[in-house]
Amino acid sequence: MADQVSRGQARSDVPEPQPRVNPVAVGGVVFAVCVLGIIGTFHAIAGLSTVLGDNYYQSQNEYPFDFNPNVRGWIQMISGVVILAAAFSLFSGRTWARAVGITVAGLSAMENFFFTPYHPVWSAIIIGLDVLVIWALAVYGHPQAHKVYGAPL
Repeated sequence: MADQVSRGQARSDVPEPQPRVNPVAVGGVVFAVCVLGIIGTFHAIAGLSTVLGDNYYQSQNEYPFDFNPNVRGWIQMISGVVILAAAFSLFSGRTWARAVGITVAGLSAMENFFFTPYHPVWSAIIIGLDVLVIWALAVYGHPQAHKVYGAPL
């Protein structure tokens, strides 16, 4: 047996080292999925209410990003559906899903920055949650996804 190991043949009874899974990172992805789901739902509902009722948002005087309420509603509704799709794709553990999640969270934060005069407190909360989602998805790497899902990614 020692002769086989000395000739460069590996022992078959020694398991390969598994990547260490950080529970905070895995919990962060579950958190990111939940928060992105809530954010996407909020965007979709706010967009739908704007499209159905033109008086949902009041016009802001001399605000450079004051869009037509219908345009604003469609932007929020479409972004809400995209954010929800990105949230559910995160369970696949794929790298592209994390990249899409980070991208839509960044775009959601930017969208809420532009809509701050309409809902200042809620926009600040959503921006803060988007930053947490970006952090959670950036920390969750390929080794953790491989360990959690057990399949080559």
